[in-house]
Amino acid sequence: MNHIVNAGIARHVGQYSDAVRITDATEILLVSGTPGIDADSGDLPDSFAAQAELAWRNIVRILQEADMDVRHIAKLTQHLTRREDLAAYRDIRLRYLDGHAPASMLTFLPGLVWPNMLIELEVVAAR
Repeated sequence: MNHIVNAGIARHVGQYSDAVRITDATEILLVSGTPGIDADSGDLPDSFAAQAELAWRNIVRILQEADMDVRHIAKLTQHLTRREDLAAYRDIRLRYLDGHAPASMLTFLPGLVWPNMLIELEVVAAR
Protein backbone atom coordinates (compact mmCIF):
# COMPACT_ATOMS: atom_id res chain seq x y z
CA MET A 1 0.00 0.00 0.00
CA ASN A 2 1.20 3.53 -0.79
CA HIS A 3 1.19 6.10 2.02
CA ILE A 4 1.66 9.83 1.43
CA VAL A 5 4.38 11.42 3.56
CA ASN A 6 4.05 15.18 3.93
CA ALA A 7 6.80 17.11 5.70
CA GLY A 8 5.35 20.44 4.54
CA ILE A 9 7.93 21.19 1.84
CA ALA A 10 6.30 20.15 -1.45
CA ARG A 11 3.09 22.08 -0.81
CA HIS A 12 5.03 25.33 -1.26
CA VAL A 13 6.06 24.30 -4.78
CA GLY A 14 3.14 22.38 -6.27
CA GLN A 15 0.52 19.71 -5.84
CA TYR A 16 2.60 16.66 -5.05
CA SER A 17 3.85 14.81 -1.98
CA ASP A 18 7.19 15.10 -0.24
CA ALA A 19 7.44 11.31 -0.34
CA VAL A 20 5.45 8.15 -0.77
CA ARG A 21 6.11 5.17 1.50
CA ILE A 22 5.36 1.81 -0.09
CA THR A 23 4.39 -0.89 2.41
CA ASP A 24 3.24 -4.40 1.70
CA ALA A 25 3.52 -3.94 -2.07
CA THR A 26 3.16 -7.14 -4.01
CA GLU A 27 3.79 -5.48 -7.36
CA ILE A 28 6.07 -2.66 -8.44
CA LEU A 29 5.87 -1.35 -12.00
CA LEU A 30 8.83 0.61 -13.41
CA VAL A 31 7.65 2.56 -16.44
CA SER A 32 10.27 3.63 -18.96
CA GLY A 33 10.51 7.22 -20.16
CA THR A 34 7.28 7.75 -22.09
CA PRO A 35 7.03 10.56 -24.65
CA GLY A 36 3.94 12.12 -26.19
CA ILE A 37 3.84 9.98 -29.30
CA ASP A 38 0.77 8.32 -30.73
CA ALA A 39 0.91 4.73 -29.44
CA ASP A 40 -0.64 3.34 -32.61
CA SER A 41 1.03 5.33 -35.39
CA GLY A 42 4.23 6.50 -33.69
CA ASP A 43 3.49 10.07 -34.82
CA LEU A 44 4.72 12.96 -32.70
CA PRO A 45 2.49 16.07 -32.71
CA ASP A 46 4.07 19.50 -33.07
CA SER A 47 2.36 21.22 -30.12
CA PHE A 48 3.36 20.81 -26.49
CA ALA A 49 -0.26 20.38 -25.33
CA ALA A 50 -0.86 17.55 -27.78
CA GLN A 51 2.38 15.83 -26.76
CA ALA A 52 1.57 16.19 -23.05
CA GLU A 53 -1.93 14.75 -23.57
CA LEU A 54 -0.49 11.77 -25.45
CA ALA A 55 2.26 11.23 -22.87
CA TRP A 56 -0.37 10.98 -20.13
CA ARG A 57 -2.64 8.79 -22.27
CA ASN A 58 0.35 6.51 -22.84
CA ILE A 59 1.08 6.35 -19.10
CA VAL A 60 -2.57 5.47 -18.41
CA ARG A 61 -2.47 2.83 -21.15
CA ILE A 62 0.69 1.26 -19.70
CA LEU A 63 -0.81 1.25 -16.20
CA GLN A 64 -3.98 -0.36 -17.51
CA GLU A 65 -1.93 -3.07 -19.24
CA ALA A 66 -0.51 -3.84 -15.78
CA ASP A 67 -3.99 -3.75 -14.15
CA MET A 68 -3.16 -0.48 -12.38
CA ASP A 69 -4.28 3.15 -12.61
CA VAL A 70 -2.90 6.58 -11.69
CA ARG A 71 -3.68 6.02 -8.00
CA HIS A 72 -0.90 3.42 -8.01
CA ILE A 73 1.75 5.95 -9.11
CA ALA A 74 4.19 6.37 -6.23
CA LYS A 75 6.83 8.42 -8.07
CA LEU A 76 6.45 10.65 -11.12
CA THR A 77 9.45 12.04 -13.01
CA GLN A 78 8.68 14.68 -15.64
CA HIS A 79 11.09 16.07 -18.21
CA LEU A 80 10.12 19.14 -20.23
CA THR A 81 12.29 21.04 -22.69
CA ARG A 82 10.66 24.49 -22.51
CA ARG A 83 9.91 26.43 -19.35
CA GLU A 84 7.08 28.30 -21.08
CA ASP A 85 5.09 25.04 -21.26
CA LEU A 86 4.93 24.63 -17.47
CA ALA A 87 1.54 26.29 -16.88
CA ALA A 88 -0.14 24.25 -19.63
CA TYR A 89 1.53 21.10 -18.33
CA ARG A 90 0.34 21.65 -14.76
CA ASP A 91 -3.28 21.78 -15.92
CA ILE A 92 -2.90 18.56 -17.93
CA ARG A 93 -1.09 16.76 -15.11
CA LEU A 94 -3.69 17.79 -12.53
CA ARG A 95 -6.50 16.55 -14.75
CA TYR A 96 -4.92 13.13 -15.24
CA LEU A 97 -3.88 12.71 -11.60
CA ASP A 98 -7.37 13.75 -10.42
CA GLY A 99 -6.32 14.63 -6.86
CA HIS A 100 -3.63 11.94 -6.54
CA ALA A 101 -0.33 13.45 -5.36
CA PRO A 102 2.63 11.11 -5.93
CA ALA A 103 6.19 12.03 -5.07
CA SER A 104 7.35 14.07 -8.07
CA MET A 105 10.36 15.49 -9.85
CA LEU A 106 10.10 17.94 -12.74
CA THR A 107 13.14 19.09 -14.69
CA PHE A 108 13.82 21.19 -17.76
CA LEU A 109 16.29 19.61 -20.13
CA PRO A 110 17.91 21.06 -23.24
CA GLY A 111 16.57 18.17 -25.30
CA LEU A 112 15.18 14.64 -25.38
CA VAL A 113 15.92 11.62 -27.59
CA TRP A 114 14.18 13.14 -30.66
CA PRO A 115 14.90 16.85 -31.26
CA ASN A 116 11.17 17.71 -31.50
CA MET A 117 10.11 15.83 -28.33
CA LEU A 118 8.96 18.33 -25.74
CA ILE A 119 7.99 16.04 -22.84
CA GLU A 120 8.81 12.64 -21.38
CA LEU A 121 7.25 11.02 -18.31
CA GLU A 122 8.52 8.18 -16.15
CA VAL A 123 6.64 6.56 -13.28
CA VAL A 124 7.06 4.01 -10.55
CA ALA A 125 3.76 2.45 -9.57
CA ALA A 126 3.09 0.02 -6.74
CA ARG A 127 0.25 -1.92 -5.20
